[in-house]
Amino acid sequence: MATNELEIILTQQFADCLSLPVFLTDPKGNLLFYNEPAEEILGRRYEETGALPVEKWAVIFKPKDASGNPLPPSDLPLVKTINNHQPAHGSFWIESLNGKKFYLSVTSFPIIGRANRYLGAMAVFWQEKT
Repeated sequence: MATNELEIILTQQFADCLSLPVFLTDPKGNLLFYNEPAEEILGRRYEETGALPVEKWAVIFKPKDASGNPLPPSDLPLVKTINNHQPAHGSFWIESLNGKKFYLSVTSFPIIGRANRYLGAMAVFWQEKT
């Protein structure tokens, strides 16, 4: 990671210890990190994808609603949080980078640093039974 605020560095360390899949973004929505449980669902190690801009990660996993219709990036919980700095939640289908399909529930929330500075967002997600 490039030089990041202490809160972001600590959030990444925390995410690395969680058993739930986690995405971590900067204030502009650039993907800074995802943990090992996320790698299993997404089908690619973070070291292989590296940091990704929101325009890429929001579509690379081909998100679709429960009816199979493509979801625009603006409907994804993490993108909503990036745009309005408020928590968001939703469920949708993705296709991993190795072709597996997963129905996920995602909860995202802003990371607010000292002096109420918006530093990015974090999404926690899990596979739902269908």
